[in-house]
Amino acid sequence: MRKIFLVFIMLMSGIVSAQTAKEIIEKNIELSGGLTNWKLLNSITLQGRLTLGINDHYPIKIFQERPNLTKTVITINKKETAIEGYDGKKGYAMNYATNKLQEYPNYVAESFDTDFIDWESKGFEANYLGKEKVGEILCHKVELIKNVNKTLYFFDSKSYMLIKEVKSDESIIYSDYRKVGSLMMPFRIESSSPKKDSDYVILLNKIETNKVLPANTFKF
Repeated sequence: MRKIFLVFIMLMSGIVSAQTAKEIIEKNIELSGGLTNWKLLNSITLQGRLTLGINDHYPIKIFQERPNLTKTVITINKKETAIEGYDGKKGYAMNYATNKLQEYPNYVAESFDTDFIDWESKGFEANYLGKEKVGEILCHKVELIKNVNKTLYFFDSKSYMLIKEVKSDESIIYSDYRKVGSLMMPFRIESSSPKKDSDYVILLNKIETNKVLPANTFKF
């Protein structure tokens, strides 16, 4: 009888965990603009400053469009240079050894939407892992799992904005949220990696949404 009771408790704790994670994700989507507005977002243009290391600063532009088109451009010596992108068929990135753009046949294009939008229909499992501080901010910690892929999300326990995202090869911290149209978006993005070889900080000064982009925007 005791074993049956313990099994029942374990099953119930799993159900509560899943429900709690779902509620937190839904709260984030609701308070950051609502699911309808996020799904009506078809393109986004980000402009700001990219910082690499301590003294390397570059103007940066990032173009993204559904379903997975993307292009990142930085300005070096007053010349705009594409450093990464996906045009719907080909993925490319800067080869810094040759200082030239190179096509990568195995380039994996990221989805326009974050994984936790419609996470259930995408086949993810969500787990609530309790509360944890990110700096001075107490956050809800949620884990999304699909096959061998696992991502941790830290949501501000008061505002429910996404504060930190942790993948196997990268941690990203989001801050300075401002309203862009109907959506709340971060204007500061800080990335770090275990090897510390690709760390960066992006400070945005302009975000435009649903702008009609020229057909050749994502070509290289």
